Amino acid sequence: MTALDLSSPVAVVGTGTMGQGIAQVALVAGHPVRLYDAVPGRAREAAEGIAARLDRLVAKERLTAADRDAARARLLPADDLTALADCALVVEAVLERLDVKQELFRALEDVVSDDCLLATNTSSLSVTAIGGALRVPERFVGLHFFNPAPLLPLVEVVSGFATDVTCATRAYETARAWGKTPVACADTPGFIVNRIARPFYAEAFAVYESQGADPATVDAVLRECGGFRMGAFELTDLIGQDVNEAVTHSVWQAFFQDVRFTPSLAQRRLVESGRLGRKSGRGWYDHRDGAERPEPHTAGRAEPPAYVVAEGGLGPASDLLALIREAGIEVRAEDEDNGTRLVLPGGGQLALADGQTSVEYRDVVYFDLSPDYRAATRVALSHSQDTSARTVAEATGLFQALGKKVSVIEDVPGMIVARTVARIIDLAHDAVAKGVATEQDVDTAMRLGVNYPLGPFEWSRRLGRGWAGSLLDDLHERDPSGRYAPSLALYRHAYATEKREDTP
Repeated sequence: MTALDLSSPVAVVGTGTMGQGIAQVALVAGHPVRLYDAVPGRAREAAEGIAARLDRLVAKERLTAADRDAARARLLPADDLTALADCALVVEAVLERLDVKQELFRALEDVVSDDCLLATNTSSLSVTAIGGALRVPERFVGLHFFNPAPLLPLVEVVSGFATDVTCATRAYETARAWGKTPVACADTPGFIVNRIARPFYAEAFAVYESQGADPATVDAVLRECGGFRMGAFELTDLIGQDVNEAVTHSVWQAFFQDVRFTPSLAQRRLVESGRLGRKSGRGWYDHRDGAERPEPHTAGRAEPPAYVVAEGGLGPASDLLALIREAGIEVRAEDEDNGTRLVLPGGGQLALADGQTSVEYRDVVYFDLSPDYRAATRVALSHSQDTSARTVAEATGLFQALGKKVSVIEDVPGMIVARTVARIIDLAHDAVAKGVATEQDVDTAMRLGVNYPLGPFEWSRRLGRGWAGSLLDDLHERDPSGRYAPSLALYRHAYATEKREDTP
């Protein structure tokens, strides 16, 4: 099944930011585009807004004047749904309410032909439930674009329970012909991105709620140590706290209040107080004119140790050994096993975050996970009240000697990046095992949809078999609510890998 022919008209119903963006994508790809909005006059206003954006593309030399003029000629606002009768594809981008969407598509079925593809851009509702109201649900599919649609490449192509495979394939190929990167997805709460991304927000909020660190420090560690484009607090301020919480709540309810997706009480209080982020002037941060951005906690200068003793190759943090040597610090007694600890001159230990707490051991400082310790500009450390001041100072000085800023947080099991990555990996394995998407599509979706530094499966391969499951087991032991219990899929993955490697 091939993509829609460029001569085939495409309609977009709903002319808000997302609707206009989708219309622009189809228009620039070469289709005639019809715009419809239930509010009189709004479709014409949207057409003018799209034309103005095309002018800006010409000014930036991203579009020729001739192509702009041709695109303008193909863009037609519609005053009535009947004007969409000859369209080959109708994409809906209206209010996120099931009844509103179902009523719209029932009306569209009375207008368009039976071979017209009908698509919803919903981000939180069930594609199956919306399509269930249709006479021909087989031709109904989800086309979930990401905002801003003209710029972000990812499109989740979601098949509902009744969606015919040929219709889903045509939608997929059409999105690809429009210059997008489509991923195929079954109809599941949150689809790929909004399902697997929940821990990125949830674990940051959990660290804050447990008094582990302030928002500015958590965000800095996620960016500068974890390699994420933005921290969870600043990103939700940008998205809108009400919008982000609504998605979290929708996924939680759709999974029958599964504890793994439980919303944050701190975020609920923020929404209740009207602090919705940038759009209201205040959220986790103060965005009003003249407001100062809080600085992350950064430790003062400390003397680096003269040497460290490596107990093993440090596993996922093995790159640190080369960095330590390059900094002129002696590394002694390095073994070839998979140990993850350094012994400092004062006798204290420095260990990679593993889901346990410093208070359980004598004189231990934990350091957080990074996908690239060489590129990282900040590292988080945690310790208990029983850790000696000398051990904390030596650990701090060691990372400062490597050119890293150091943020010292409270004794939080799994710290910030490590627990977040472990949960993302777990949800990714669980989603693939349940037929939501392929491993490749999950990695593509998370890198392009939310700009993660690595896809979950790429991260899983780098960290090694059993890493995520082991860390989550430790967290589950300390919080037996079920939130951190590893999925059966993650256990199966680790065990199958181990058997393959151990087989003669």
